[in-house]
Amino acid sequence: MQSLKGPKKEERTSKLTGHKYFYTEGGMAFSDDPDKPGRTMLTSEGTRNRSSHVVKDPITGRLRYLTPVECELLNGFPMDWTNTGMPERNRYFCMGNALVVGLIEEIGKRILEIEEQERKVKNFIQLTFF
Repeated sequence: MQSLKGPKKEERTSKLTGHKYFYTEGGMAFSDDPDKPGRTMLTSEGTRNRSSHVVKDPITGRLRYLTPVECELLNGFPMDWTNTGMPERNRYFCMGNALVVGLIEEIGKRILEIEEQERKVKNFIQLTFF
């Protein structure tokens, strides 16, 4: 698992032009720290790849991937939100495709606050010209 999280630099060649270039990826934390904000979840979460969340199990101390329920909770959904009878892989896909609802709500609230402040400033500026 850890080998997938390390930095990568590999030379590649464009099939179209033959141009050589380096493809690079930075290293990722291993394992994910449960006391820090979670990284973006991708639709490939249920597979073994560098973006999959790996955590240290607090009971066994062993490294493991997040469960579908943990993915739901991390995204702000209720437990078993995706437990509709679909395969587990699809549950991971749904959570990787989802927006973090609570975060989107906070962004929306902040946008409304900013718009209200701008409206007040605009009204004040208009009043000072008359």
